[in-house]
Amino acid sequence: MKQKQPFDSIDAVIADLRAGRMVIVVDDADRENEGDLIMAAEKVTPQAVNFMAKFGRGLICVPTTGERLKQLGVEEMVSRNRESFKTDFQVSVDAAKGISTGISAADRARTIQMMASPTALPEDLVQ
Repeated sequence: MKQKQPFDSIDAVIADLRAGRMVIVVDDADRENEGDLIMAAEKVTPQAVNFMAKFGRGLICVPTTGERLKQLGVEEMVSRNRESFKTDFQVSVDAAKGISTGISAADRARTIQMMASPTALPEDLVQ
């Protein structure tokens, strides 16, 4: 009898992300020992953001390269990061258009999609 592996293969996870599905990525017990809800930003929906906020119960972040952050004019939250895991947070942003207060799941989804858009410019975001 073949024993089921506890985790999906990388290829399976990539296929899920490409299909717009959310996955859980867990880190090492020696780090934070937690799981993160991950989804391709261009596939994010208000329903997905609501699920993350309701069940993830943590920050909703948009991992982005340093180069892209510079292109978008998004600055570091702190100039001297002394946090134990050196998590490199940036200032919070919202989409400049198409949202209300920025806090709703629909507003957050719009901002995430804007961050992922290859055509987004600094003026498309507000801090």
